[in-house]
Amino acid sequence: MKLIQVFLADDHTIVRSGIRSLLEAEDGIEVVGEAEDGREAVEKVREIRPDVVLMDIGMSGLNGLEATIQIKQACPKVKVLILSMHTDEQYVQHALQAGGSGYLVKQAAEAELLVAIKAVNMGKTYLSPEISKNIVEGYLRHSSDGEEDDEYSILTSREREVLQLVAEGQTNKEVAVLLDISVKTVDAHRTHIMSKLRVKNSAELVLHASRMGLLK
Repeated sequence: MKLIQVFLADDHTIVRSGIRSLLEAEDGIEVVGEAEDGREAVEKVREIRPDVVLMDIGMSGLNGLEATIQIKQACPKVKVLILSMHTDEQYVQHALQAGGSGYLVKQAAEAELLVAIKAVNMGKTYLSPEISKNIVEGYLRHSSDGEEDDEYSILTSREREVLQLVAEGQTNKEVAVLLDISVKTVDAHRTHIMSKLRVKNSAELVLHASRMGLLK
């Protein structure tokens, strides 16, 4: 029987250690790598190409949703199971839009984690029971109705990446180095972000980034 190769992405070492111990005790599952932030996760997953990535949403530098988008673009066959403390509709919606194959709340029991991993590996979509039927129906309704995009969807993936870094206190020069782009390009992204969100200063940018779930 082929082992399910699982990659762990979480910025808490103790959480990764606990999940690794749980999974390694389970027949049929193999932990093939770890990352403590989204950017590292993208780089390593591109190399390892596991079956399933267990992805925490709240990570600095590059959050789990943006990391999921980049992973799915580079490795479409890799399944991403999102881990989150949030049960709000917007978080579930964004996770599914990003390409997540499942959404698991962190309060879930150990047995549920194993069920979720096996489900998404088989190509199914797994959502924690805590995610109400109304949330799922709301996501499907918004998708089919083509309703007005929310703040998160208004921005491009790159703009959300820049917004997170700026909101975390990085200077334009530091953002340019991290993303391997010019300072002029960062300035342009920042201008577009402020225009789209209709904000006038850095404080308002931080407020929007927090509201959109881009900050820890």
